[in-house]
Amino acid sequence: MIRKILLGVSLAAVSACSMAPKYVQPELPVPPSWPTGDAYLRQSEATLPSVTYRDIFRDPRLQSIIAQALANNRDLRVAAANIESSRAQYRIQRAELFPEIGTTANFQRRDNGSGGVITNTGTGTGTGTGTGTIDPTTGGTGTGTGNTGTNLTTGSGARSSFSVNVGITAFEVDLFGRIRSLTTAAQNRYFATEATARATRLTLVGDIATAWLTYASDQSLLRIAQETAASAQRSVSLTKMRLDGGVAPRTDLAQALIVLQTAQSDLATQTTLVAQDVNALQLLVGAPVDPALLPKSIEEVAPTIAELPAGLNSTILLRRPDVLEAEYELRATNAEIGAARAALFPRISLTALAGLASTSLSSLFTGGAFNYSVSPSANYSIFQAGAARAGVAQTRAQRDAALATYEKAIQTAFSEVADGLARRGTIDRQLAAQIALSAAATDNYRLSDARYRGGIDTFLQSLDAQRSLYSAQRTLVTTRLTGATNLVTLYRVLGGDSLLDPTANGPRPVAEQATSGVTPTIR
Repeated sequence: MIRKILLGVSLAAVSACSMAPKYVQPELPVPPSWPTGDAYLRQSEATLPSVTYRDIFRDPRLQSIIAQALANNRDLRVAAANIESSRAQYRIQRAELFPEIGTTANFQRRDNGSGGVITNTGTGTGTGTGTGTIDPTTGGTGTGTGNTGTNLTTGSGARSSFSVNVGITAFEVDLFGRIRSLTTAAQNRYFATEATARATRLTLVGDIATAWLTYASDQSLLRIAQETAASAQRSVSLTKMRLDGGVAPRTDLAQALIVLQTAQSDLATQTTLVAQDVNALQLLVGAPVDPALLPKSIEEVAPTIAELPAGLNSTILLRRPDVLEAEYELRATNAEIGAARAALFPRISLTALAGLASTSLSSLFTGGAFNYSVSPSANYSIFQAGAARAGVAQTRAQRDAALATYEKAIQTAFSEVADGLARRGTIDRQLAAQIALSAAATDNYRLSDARYRGGIDTFLQSLDAQRSLYSAQRTLVTTRLTGATNLVTLYRVLGGDSLLDPTANGPRPVAEQATSGVTPTIR
């Protein structure tokens, strides 16, 4: 009988229909290809290759820092805990698809405190004849026979009972797919949480690379400020000597001091920024950073950042973790419509109990001790003042909002990639022009300084040349940083190493392959 009950419950669960709308992949609300024009590079790659951050960030020192951050960063730990929580919530919801089976065993001994009841029954009559003598003292004696009564004692003071029961308590037969729809929603939110964690990981890797490059840039600017301050100090000393000798006017000394104080101010600023860059890196890493892993200059490390090709098709945006998160939230809200629709129909529950009961342990497992009961029930609210239909309308509105959020995520991703490609398409020309400008400024300052020292040009021309050189050198460092961080930006906005299966048809995050009990990793 228990087998029949469980078989019926299983068949009811399997045959449950879903009232959720069929999910249809929304069309991309962006152009099918990237923008073209003078500001953009010509893309020749048809697909985006599967890469890791080690393929893009090729300096071993940066790779070591990123690996350290993936092991220690607190945001990633929070994301991992959120994955565990969401996974547990999915398993809790999924458990409602199956009956809850419990068992109880009971032994009872009862004593009513009475020793028994005595009942006397019977009647008797007798007749007799006899002979005797007459004794003057005792009188006469005689013998006779007759019927006599009997005593019957019944009753007991203690009794024992044994029982074993197995039962299903209030199991909802999911004929209309309400529980299955809620399970699907919980599963998709679990996938969305895993995608959020991967987005956190991707952002962390990009932020560390940017902070590392910023440190290198500030080191270069610090070096330029130190060299300019030293050069300005020599100019001040020379000008003061010329002033003391009556050769140079006091205005030359004042102008030389302006250049010196400007360089010294920048020197103090850059010293502060370098220290703050280290603090920012340590916060991202979640642990102290070995100074040996820090770069010396932007000129040294900018060439170590590789380019990630964008491809021709904008559908690669579906690989981005934030877009996947929005899509799985859309899938979850779509499933919740099915649960709301199922709430319009009766809920059918089943309670079943099967067990053994006997007053003797030796006869507990005999056929006569078996008993069972099955109690199906249906629950339906006749009047709810439209609450159930309002629930359907609410879930539909939430689905529409999730759809708009999903489309906005794709549009944002497209805009970020387009901006990155626009910057990438022009940065090489800007960098080449800035390198030529810095070289020309260096040559101009060398010639102007020599002409000043030879008495051909005024000191003002030499100072202007020095200011131009200082500005050109700083701008060149900034341009190198812009070019390197642009590659980091393209890595991030294109989804980077998004941990997707490159052979899959469409987006398949790690969590979708891990619902059988394997916790997805975000490291």
